[in-house]
Amino acid sequence: MTRLPSAEPGDREGTRLRRRVVACRMCPRLVAFREGVRVRASYSQEAYWRKPVPGFGDIDGRLLVLGIAPAASGGNRTGRPFTGDSSGRFLVRALHECGFASQPVSESAGDGLTYEDCYVTAAVKCAPPGDRPTPEEFANCSGYLDEEIALMRNLKAVLALGALSFRAYTEHLRRAGVPVRGMSFGHGRVFNVRGGPTLVASYHPSPRNTNTGRLTHEMLVAAVESARAALKG
Repeated sequence: MTRLPSAEPGDREGTRLRRRVVACRMCPRLVAFREGVRVRASYSQEAYWRKPVPGFGDIDGRLLVLGIAPAASGGNRTGRPFTGDSSGRFLVRALHECGFASQPVSESAGDGLTYEDCYVTAAVKCAPPGDRPTPEEFANCSGYLDEEIALMRNLKAVLALGALSFRAYTEHLRRAGVPVRGMSFGHGRVFNVRGGPTLVASYHPSPRNTNTGRLTHEMLVAAVESARAALKG
């Protein structure tokens, strides 16, 4: 029996939400892709998760780290966001350096990683073809994101990784009736949202950004530090 990855500390509302996320089959294109991903030779001895990937971390934390979607052989394989791929390694190293992660590596759901004062999730819960969900798929998953954010009752800062996750969060603000005029994506930008958490934008730690030097470790650490500074306000 496949075990459901859990947030820590566990809570009944969060557990119910995670179970609904994992059971979701709302987007036919994503279901077909996640279930049909070809197993990489290096992971041939592993059973892929092949389901929607729920968020992971401290649901009572003050920082939300928001990605775009799981990677085909990352979260879609391990069942945990930013786990088992180069994006996860890059992100978790920075979170660890800034005091939010218990260790600098994120390789498997059973590797002992925990987050303190931080919850990590993605705007779209299933791995998409070409790493790019459609607008309809973002919309279909938006309710789950709204519920996760509602459960984060201590939320004070959001770190949006990539322009698409930044847009997903500003769409959440629109749905909540919060003005977003003038809020545009740019790495390192910090937005003081009226009546809500501070929003910090960062390039996504994907190989296309990290391998080209568009996003360096130092740049990501600086973005995480900007989010941490907002927790003191």
